[in-house]
Amino acid sequence: MTCFALIPAAGRGSRIAGDQPKQYLPLGGKPMLWHAVAAVCRAPVEMVFVVLAPGDEAFKGYDWSAFAGRMEPLFCGGETRRDSVFNGLVAAMAAVDADDWVLVHDAARPCLPAADLARLYEECRNDQIGGVLALPVAETVKRAAKDEGGALRVAGTENRDLLWLAQTPQMFRAGLLADALRKAQGPITDEASAVEQMGLKPRLVAGSRENLKVTYPEDLAMAQAILAGR
Repeated sequence: MTCFALIPAAGRGSRIAGDQPKQYLPLGGKPMLWHAVAAVCRAPVEMVFVVLAPGDEAFKGYDWSAFAGRMEPLFCGGETRRDSVFNGLVAAMAAVDADDWVLVHDAARPCLPAADLARLYEECRNDQIGGVLALPVAETVKRAAKDEGGALRVAGTENRDLLWLAQTPQMFRAGLLADALRKAQGPITDEASAVEQMGLKPRLVAGSRENLKVTYPEDLAMAQAILAGR
């Protein structure tokens, strides 16, 4: 079995204020992207492809020597996550076969636990479709609607028993994923949603709260605390 990893890192992270793209925000003296790459390198991956914006000048300003021979930047990122992942898969096809596994991981998830990654790999490596790390919803989920004055009101309470929060990595065969992304309709916020549109049902693999996605400024402090405690 051959496995690769792909990290889309062409966005800016508009919900975190700052002059630099979110993936380069510092955590423990290194950019957040460095920690995401280090995390997926704990799996038996042949190569980690990092998909960057075509005009990215920041990447070369950091020390990536820890991943020498295991990481390759691809300057082919697109306008959306879907575009970046698809473009990255196409660019990597010289090295990746259609039947090879690909782990797609968020650049903004720097705290992926090794145990979560190992669980995903072991549970999906023999699966016919692939799967995703995810968390069962623990909080009460409210559906919202605006009233006549434009205020948000509770429109109902959802049954959370079968609701999960998708994380990354998400693990699929390269050919299947490329085909799913190429054909997908509508907004695609993760790779599994594209695969689902093909009528397939990816496997859910239990993750953990440590694998948080850095989205808001306060998330940086939490990520720093998790990394410092390891």
